[in-house]
Amino acid sequence: MKPIRLIRGFLTVGVWTLASRILGFARDIFFAAYLGAGPVAEAFVVAFSLPNMFRRFFAEGAFNMAFVPQFAKKVEAGEDARDFAEQAMAMLGAALIVLTLLATIFMPALVYAMASGFVGDARFDLAVDYGRVAFPYIFFISLAALFSGVLNATGRFAAAAAAPVLLNVILVTAMVIGARSGMDIGRALVWGVPLAGAAQLALVWYAAARAGFALKPRMPRLTPEMRKLAAVAAPAALAGGVVQVNLLVGRQVASFFEGSIQYLNLADRLYQLPLGVVAIAIGVVLLPDLSRRLRAGDEAGGRHGFNRAAEFALFLTLPCAVALVVIPDALILTLFQRGAFTVADAQATALAVAVYGLGLPAFVLQKVLQPLFYAREDTKSPFRYAVVAMVVNAGLAIGLAPAIGYMAAATATTTAGWAMVVLLWFGSRRMGSSVTLDDRLRRRIWRIVLASALLGVALWVGRIALEPVFAVTRPGALALLILGGTVIYFIISHVLNAFRLSELKSAVKRGG
Repeated sequence: MKPIRLIRGFLTVGVWTLASRILGFARDIFFAAYLGAGPVAEAFVVAFSLPNMFRRFFAEGAFNMAFVPQFAKKVEAGEDARDFAEQAMAMLGAALIVLTLLATIFMPALVYAMASGFVGDARFDLAVDYGRVAFPYIFFISLAALFSGVLNATGRFAAAAAAPVLLNVILVTAMVIGARSGMDIGRALVWGVPLAGAAQLALVWYAAARAGFALKPRMPRLTPEMRKLAAVAAPAALAGGVVQVNLLVGRQVASFFEGSIQYLNLADRLYQLPLGVVAIAIGVVLLPDLSRRLRAGDEAGGRHGFNRAAEFALFLTLPCAVALVVIPDALILTLFQRGAFTVADAQATALAVAVYGLGLPAFVLQKVLQPLFYAREDTKSPFRYAVVAMVVNAGLAIGLAPAIGYMAAATATTTAGWAMVVLLWFGSRRMGSSVTLDDRLRRRIWRIVLASALLGVALWVGRIALEPVFAVTRPGALALLILGGTVIYFIISHVLNAFRLSELKSAVKRGG
């Protein structure tokens, strides 16, 4: 994949992910307004988190990190990639059916493991009930991840990136219908979860079929290729889901502080916007690209792709992190403070947003560094690093909770994220020149940092100057603040040569 096409791939995935995250904000705005931070909201957050946590293991963890490199290499070599994909689908589908049945039976234990603070009040039984309805989502979304991997490995990014839009559209529709018809909004919302998973699977299956990969169901068989895939996927499952495992620890701690699960959930949603747009786009595009280059022996091309991915990630991530740290109150008060979600709730959420903002660059850099290992089918090293990061997270979350309450969870997640980046970086040193920083990236890093710092000053001044406007119209004032900050950042970046606007224009207009 040529450099311009590589960036174009990032932008394709990023734009669709941005659309999904914007709709996700609409979903969360309705969610906060209808349910606030009360027991129904917290029960749904825990119930929906369970299939999403396992999704990181079975979908993004195991298949984007283990399946995609092997599939991409078969495509590059002209081998029978379709047969390999069908074998993988059969094995994954069988595992998911067993997992869903077990989870349905042992749902009380799963809820206890995620939120033991719920025991003894209405939230526990409600979360168990909701969890049994929502958990089949894991079956649909994990198979959708496999089809997405097939599409991404063959250079088709749009359909897989667009699929998450359906989740947010269906969940918003479920809440609106529930509210207008007098139904239980929480129950309407939770039934929308498996329906959305089925819709996402249908979309990527259709796209894969049109691309020549109409995979057919078959009985699972543990062939040598599937044994190899399982051996690679097992450690990748944990390493790829380290952020989710850390969030699990955080939710367990937060469950002992009333309303805190919803605070952390909304804060997580806010920092997930740039994380999804940038990090997921890079991970989805960079991994198959590196895998193909390694298969072809193109070390120089792999190095170039890694450096451009890092440059692109830093250019888009650092200003977002600065914004989350400098103006979290403006963001949360404007987006979520209405209806059942009070000013106090918004202020508590904003504090968590600022702490997550400090960790945002780390979460994105993980997505740049991890493909270096997975493209070489090394999933054991990231697994070891993930274990260390989880120990750091658990120690801080539990140890700090008596002193700073629910903020211990956010602080621990951010610290563990940076610990993971340090371990990945030093672990990649043994890979040789293919992962060294080139001169262009070395020149631009400090310029991107400087441009982001100047943006922070501009946002701080702008927040104060627009206070009278915020008193009249929060959405209008926030739009002015963000638009003005964006323009200032791009101008500063262009003047400092931190990133050329022409590079983005070329990526959008050209196919390589």
